[in-house]
Amino acid sequence: MRSGMRRAARLMAAAGAGVGPGAAVRIGTHDGAFHCDEALACALLRLLPRFRDAEVLRTRDPQLLAQCEVVVDVGGEYDPERHRYDHHQRSFTHSMRSLRPDKPWSTKLSSAGLIYCHFGSRILAELLGQPEDGPVVAALYDQLYESFVEEIDAIDNGIAQAEGEPRYALSSTLSARVGRLNPRWNDPDQDTEAGFQRAMELVQREFLERVDHCHRSWLPARALVLESIQRRFEVDGSGVVLELPQGGCPWREHLFRLERELALPQPLLLVLFPDRGGQWRVQSVPTGPHSFRSRLPLPEPWRGLRDEALSQLSGIPGCVFVHASGFIGGNRTREGALEMARRTLEQRGVEEPPPGTGTPKGTL
Repeated sequence: MRSGMRRAARLMAAAGAGVGPGAAVRIGTHDGAFHCDEALACALLRLLPRFRDAEVLRTRDPQLLAQCEVVVDVGGEYDPERHRYDHHQRSFTHSMRSLRPDKPWSTKLSSAGLIYCHFGSRILAELLGQPEDGPVVAALYDQLYESFVEEIDAIDNGIAQAEGEPRYALSSTLSARVGRLNPRWNDPDQDTEAGFQRAMELVQREFLERVDHCHRSWLPARALVLESIQRRFEVDGSGVVLELPQGGCPWREHLFRLERELALPQPLLLVLFPDRGGQWRVQSVPTGPHSFRSRLPLPEPWRGLRDEALSQLSGIPGCVFVHASGFIGGNRTREGALEMARRTLEQRGVEEPPPGTGTPKGTL
């Protein structure tokens, strides 16, 4: 009873406010149980100066929604010129690729993806103080859709990650955590307003944290890998050995993406980098971003050996170890690690990686 009275009072106040000059800016979405997509859509809009103080009106009343400047996830229409962003109507089939043909993603958009598609670059430019059409915003726009927003689009539209029965349950996604902010089915008070406010705060905080990570960690890592690719022939004439001047850089994702973007004539095979103790590592590039197989593992006779035994067998001073799978090895010096890489290159065509060879789970 109390929640119904509160909701009626809110709607009466909204109906009397009008849309004339000086009226508060409103974002409309549906009432009742809420989901991650409309919470994120509203939260994203509120990152723009125009909507920073906007009221979020939750209703299904068409007359009240007509008074809103933007309507998301309700209303049965997609009309960006009128700022109507629903995706539930039967006629809606849009993906990022259909709305922006320069993008590769074909996942059907939710209200979150629609708002990100139309306002994402503007939001990032505002947050980062960067030109909307500049390279920083362009790179982060793509990365944030692929690593953050697309998941929410897919979950809201009931699109599974892969074919077949999942091997285990995922219950800690952002969408799942937002869902748990709704009242429990047996709560006496079924009012959803307070929960929706917490949901907007949650998704906005996570989005901002992801923007910060991408800007301050992901983007510098990409720049470091790109620079290393550009000077790879200075490391070894084969052009397949990459040297990173700093250890700890998350290079894998960037390496595969840059190989495609730059259309490298041959795949990169080995990566050199210093570890935190000042020694050097040589690591084989895996066959894919999520693969445990190596493109070119270190020689089989070296695997599992350490220190002097490894140096004597290989004829390379300063060897520290080679992992039993051959995916990584270490040397006390850069020169020693580079020589280990060059000796490994000599085995190409002589020794093919055995099935299952690769990076063990939980390693670098």
